[in-house]
Amino acid sequence: MTDERRANYALIDFREHLGKDEDALDVPWAEFVGNTTSTGTFSVPTDDPTDAYVQLQAYDVQAYGHEIVVNGDSLSGFDVPPNDGWQYWMDTLSGANLVAGDNEIEIHRDPSTLDEFVVGTVTVHWREPVD
Repeated sequence: MTDERRANYALIDFREHLGKDEDALDVPWAEFVGNTTSTGTFSVPTDDPTDAYVQLQAYDVQAYGHEIVVNGDSLSGFDVPPNDGWQYWMDTLSGANLVAGDNEIEIHRDPSTLDEFVVGTVTVHWREPVD
């Protein structure tokens, strides 16, 4: 018997502006939420997810220190690096684990910065056993 696996993913649509000033960015389509996005919930249909990573679409990040939090645990390393305009960043889920059933993801803005940025969409990927 081989250990066959297939890829699976969940797409979470945030469209949220993180920062201190609701008027700092011209993004009327993004809801201003302060220092933390709403909680995105997604389901993992296996108790054996492996090789998990997250891809994050962000706009106008200007500082290091913001965190991606999965199931209450922050990912290790720099989660959201600075970049003018839109960026699409990928990071492994080191420091956090996926579980079978409901999982949660949030983006936390570093409140010690003056940074204002938007989180667009987040995609969480993993591999799971083929039934």
